[in-house]
Amino acid sequence: MMLHIPGVLSKEQVRNLRQKLQASNWVDGRETVGAQGAVVKQNRQLPEHVEVSRSLSEELLGIIRSHPVFFAAALPLHIVPPLFNAYSGGEHYGMHVDGSIRHLPGTGQSIRTDVSTTLFLCEPDEYEGGDLVVSDTYGTHEVKLPAGDMIVYPSTSLHQVMPVTAGERVCAFFWSQSMIRDDAKRAMLFEMDKTITSLRGQMGDSAEVVQLTAQYHNLLRMWAET
Repeated sequence: MMLHIPGVLSKEQVRNLRQKLQASNWVDGRETVGAQGAVVKQNRQLPEHVEVSRSLSEELLGIIRSHPVFFAAALPLHIVPPLFNAYSGGEHYGMHVDGSIRHLPGTGQSIRTDVSTTLFLCEPDEYEGGDLVVSDTYGTHEVKLPAGDMIVYPSTSLHQVMPVTAGERVCAFFWSQSMIRDDAKRAMLFEMDKTITSLRGQMGDSAEVVQLTAQYHNLLRMWAET
């Protein structure tokens, strides 16, 4: 399941975040990946241990955790604190799959990556190229979203960032371990949740809505890993 979530950040929030990022020192993005990723990755990344990165990551994490659509779609058990990357001057990230295991900084804990998320921090007309291209069983999807919008997709998908030929592409990105490991089951629960919300708006808590809600939670109870 790929999901576009608009307006996760307001334009003012994006502007304030970008100002702080512009004053930061970026490093070669290849320092943060394994041998396979280093071959195809050419970008810059904000080191996760510096104060500005930790502060902005914590700020974003609070917004993301409380976003109802993201929670309903990803059903996150654990979230890796967001990281920040930038592309310009032909920088790109070739076709790859995200690593299956990530470490949670400062905890000694590792998580399984089920859901990948990119939060766009610049407008599409600020740069040329730089599309996020995701390939899955349903084909190839090109993604280039307004600043403040987020794309959520399975971490099992092959994907790449096309070369940025003009301007600069700046994004935040992170991974989640879902309570529901299987993407098809997550998609089913998300569609059911949306249907329940729509019906509740039309019918209130009718007997049918309450019964459907019970089935949603019973499926979640059956499939969830915590």
